[in-house]
Amino acid sequence: MSEQTTTFHENVNMIRQQQLEKTGRVLVQNGCGGRRQQKIASSVLRDRLPKPEGGSCFKENCVVHVLFSTKCRRLPVAKLRVPGTPMDSDPYASMQIGMRVVRGADWRWGSQDNGEGNVGTVVEIGRQGSPATPDKTVVVQWDHGTRTNYRTGFQGAYDLLLYDNAQIGVRHPNIICDCCKKHGIRGMRWKCKVCFDYDLCLHCYMSNKHDLSHAFERYETAHSQPVTVSPRQNLPRVALKGIFQDAKVVRGPDWEWGNQDGGDGKIGRVVDIRGWDVETGRSVASVTWADGTTNVYRVGHKGKVDLKCITEASGGFYYKEHLPKLGKPAELQKKESTEGHPFQHGDKVKCLLDIDILREMQEGHGGWNPKMAEFIGQTGTVHRITDRGDVRVQFKNDTRWTFHPGALTKLNTFWVDDVVRVIDDMETVKQLQAGHGEWTEEMTAILGHIGKVIKIFGDGDLRVSFAGQSWTFNPACLTAYQREEDANLMTTQDTRESKSSLVSVVGRLLSQKMEADSPGRLVVEAAHGNVGKVRDLIQKYPDKVDVQNQGRTALQVASYVGQMEVAKLLLQAHANVDLWDEEGDTALHYAAYGNQADVARLLVSKGANPNLLNTARCTALYVAVNNGFTEVVKALCENNCDVNLPGSSGETPLHYAINADFKCIIEALTEVPGIDFTIQNQQGFNLLHHAALKGNKLAIKKILARARQLVDAKKDDGFTALHLAALNNHKEVAEILIKEGRCDVNLRNNRNQAPLHLAVTQGHLEMVQLLVSEGADVNSEDEDGDTAMHIILEREHLVSVLVDEQPGREDSLFSKLQASGFLGNTQLNVGTALACYLAQQGADVHYANHRGKSPLDLVSDGSIAHLIQTFSQKYREEQESSSDSSTTTSSLRRVHTTPNTMTNLSVPKVAAPSECLVCSELALLVLFFPCQHSIVCEECSRRMKKCIKCQVTITKKLKQDNSEVDGGSGPEVTNQQKLMEDLQSRYRQMEERITCPICIDSQIKVIYQCGHGSCQECGVSLNVCPICRQAIPKKKTTSGFSSRSLVAAEVRVWWRFCSSNHIGRNRQTMMPICFLTAAV
Repeated sequence: MSEQTTTFHENVNMIRQQQLEKTGRVLVQNGCGGRRQQKIASSVLRDRLPKPEGGSCFKENCVVHVLFSTKCRRLPVAKLRVPGTPMDSDPYASMQIGMRVVRGADWRWGSQDNGEGNVGTVVEIGRQGSPATPDKTVVVQWDHGTRTNYRTGFQGAYDLLLYDNAQIGVRHPNIICDCCKKHGIRGMRWKCKVCFDYDLCLHCYMSNKHDLSHAFERYETAHSQPVTVSPRQNLPRVALKGIFQDAKVVRGPDWEWGNQDGGDGKIGRVVDIRGWDVETGRSVASVTWADGTTNVYRVGHKGKVDLKCITEASGGFYYKEHLPKLGKPAELQKKESTEGHPFQHGDKVKCLLDIDILREMQEGHGGWNPKMAEFIGQTGTVHRITDRGDVRVQFKNDTRWTFHPGALTKLNTFWVDDVVRVIDDMETVKQLQAGHGEWTEEMTAILGHIGKVIKIFGDGDLRVSFAGQSWTFNPACLTAYQREEDANLMTTQDTRESKSSLVSVVGRLLSQKMEADSPGRLVVEAAHGNVGKVRDLIQKYPDKVDVQNQGRTALQVASYVGQMEVAKLLLQAHANVDLWDEEGDTALHYAAYGNQADVARLLVSKGANPNLLNTARCTALYVAVNNGFTEVVKALCENNCDVNLPGSSGETPLHYAINADFKCIIEALTEVPGIDFTIQNQQGFNLLHHAALKGNKLAIKKILARARQLVDAKKDDGFTALHLAALNNHKEVAEILIKEGRCDVNLRNNRNQAPLHLAVTQGHLEMVQLLVSEGADVNSEDEDGDTAMHIILEREHLVSVLVDEQPGREDSLFSKLQASGFLGNTQLNVGTALACYLAQQGADVHYANHRGKSPLDLVSDGSIAHLIQTFSQKYREEQESSSDSSTTTSSLRRVHTTPNTMTNLSVPKVAAPSECLVCSELALLVLFFPCQHSIVCEECSRRMKKCIKCQVTITKKLKQDNSEVDGGSGPEVTNQQKLMEDLQSRYRQMEERITCPICIDSQIKVIYQCGHGSCQECGVSLNVCPICRQAIPKKKTTSGFSSRSLVAAEVRVWWRFCSSNHIGRNRQTMMPICFLTAAV
């Protein structure tokens, strides 16, 4: 793209209309520290502004205020560009580097691509003014090595077809391929027009999955309009060739990895094609080179191609007629936001579908549970919207289920102060009012009229006010009122200008024409930053320093715009620093809205109260955090603002920073000395819970560093941070909680579920593997008596999803199962893989739940049941062979088939040493009662009266053998015995060092070149060392001085050690030391 030279102007000019785009002027830039003004154009596509003067740059997260003809708007830089500049590449545009392409209908370039069906990568996009690569052309790097440019709309021709755009990060996050069951289809999505909610990924569509006679819709991105394509039946397919699995490759044009391949010209074999982390899909190739090393290399990632194909491999097939032409843009839909979701938190909903239809719809959308049938027709409340777009609904008794959004029907939901309209059908209202406030003839006058909700009753009925008179209504009689529908209201609604129009006010002030010497002129001059005129007006009207114009004072406007000198003048004139505007915002709030850190420091130094709340219950700190203004946050934290005050949503500033992943702000807030990490938001999440829920690793580490005691803290529903991480598959967060936070992996929530239960419910393979490896009890049961294996085998959605085998990862769950040799050619699904893994780790396959069902009773496939039993049998055999019969213990476990029945199931108890929380030594930990915490070793526990983790008084302390810890003088005696044993052991080691290893009688006198030695008598006839078997070319005789010096040094060290530990007062302890001293 050609370099822009547009300059920034200091004055604000009138805006104008240019072609079909609205243009405006940047008033204030927030996020990069500068304040520059620039003519821009608002665009749906992401464009880049030129670099501002002064060296700072506009970044994608910057926000600027833009003055248009009728109003001023606050817009992200990512939505703006300079008029007339070409657009930068966009993740949802029709062309971007990294896309994989094949030849198209207008191709006339012979075999430049090595023949039809060969794949290439877009590595450069044409620019206006470029002689080599003009606009509407691209440069393609073909897999076999050729690199040249092609037409993508140039002269009306399209040489290329887009085969795959997963390489640029295109993903459909809430869509599951109904064939391969992979979540979040990458690349183009293919939706059947005949079948309900049936989608295929690119690979499955091109592999002839589903009915070939059905027409499909093609979605190029998650936000593009669908394009209908004809049925695949009888259409020709083209074989796809290039860098795919089993292709032979050498280093390519973008290679920058030294001699990883063994040197230039060395050949490697492609093991598989995969995505780069979560960023892109099918964008890198795993290659094994001739020397055996394996690494991944870019094949489209970031538009780079590290490899060149010398022997192509097959990548399947494709339908040429169904691929889009590269360069023809797909229409973009408006991105769905949380507000655009059909359901919101608090909505009243019902499921009115038949059981069979609901069961089918639930696949991939929370799964089906037979108990869900009991809630069909019942009214529930939307608890939350999941990341996949599914709806979590809460019913009576706190029962919650996850539903496909299409399975729910929304009931009218209203809140106090909502404006509603009564339906005008009298007969319908009469019927609906029965049992809900009833019907009276006086209601006839209000049919079709507008009222205001003044009360909500417990049964959902509403009290609605109409011009001073109120009635009780069934919510079904009311509809939400949209203000633009009717101006004839029977209620008076207070309207206030929201803060989103703040820049509009500033814009009006800047263009305002008024008398030069009027008091209101002070606000205008403050906005312009005219220090001299502000000084003159203050001197002329000293009592008007707080005068308002457009509802704002001069200090508030100066604080927002960042006019430091003007603000100082106003403060010197005794301007009210804490004066509220009509929305309750003070000058400090305005400084926060304007990202003016220096002004904020000035205001606080002059007595501004940083903890004042506006009418939206937001402090200046909350405003700064909400907008991501790090410097303002630091300025306020430096001046003792209260970081614990919640905002209007009940969340503290740190809650919001975690939610938005503002890393610098998280670091700043967590370092404030007075922060309270236990504060909960309206959903009951403290800060550690919230960080675990969002998967925020930085926040987890920072909070644990300051408040590790919260690691096992529970919400009202019993969920700990580890429960939340396990449920949402935040593996790295779970690792931090376990390894750095040392949390209890077996804590239960109110439904008696451990984190392992939640992880297996969602089929999180790596999370299950982590929890089990860190000591999770594989046989723990929930409130229904179900173990983790019961849950796995009951979940139909786990059985329907195949395991991603992840070749090359020896530590993966699948690799560990494969290493057993039991799998053979069995194709594992997630449920079976988890069941086999848990059986391999000791899960009891015969454990009966409260319904008397064992895990094997839930398996309908005999071969799968046999496979699970095989892994279980292997575990039992390994346990029996690795433990002596004298140390094998079994515990009685209750089986719930018959009351008071016990069964002797062999459950090996393996007491592994763990790190003591006090002394950090590895030891067998003591169990405290009644809190059940096991956190310190026996010696550290003796003097404890309260648990240091929960502060509960300790009534009993049990060792691993179930004997009680006594509080007598045992520790000192035990300590001396241990030291005595260490002394004796060290003495034996020192004696062995100076003793001939052959006769074990005399001292070593002859030293060999290998470092070993013997006495003179034994060494005379030796030609090879008796220890390492090396030849002895030369022998050296020593007087034994080195050995005696060594022993003397050891004696001195131990003498000092014994003295410092008050040892050596008895004869038994001193004997070895005296003996060694005499020997030396």
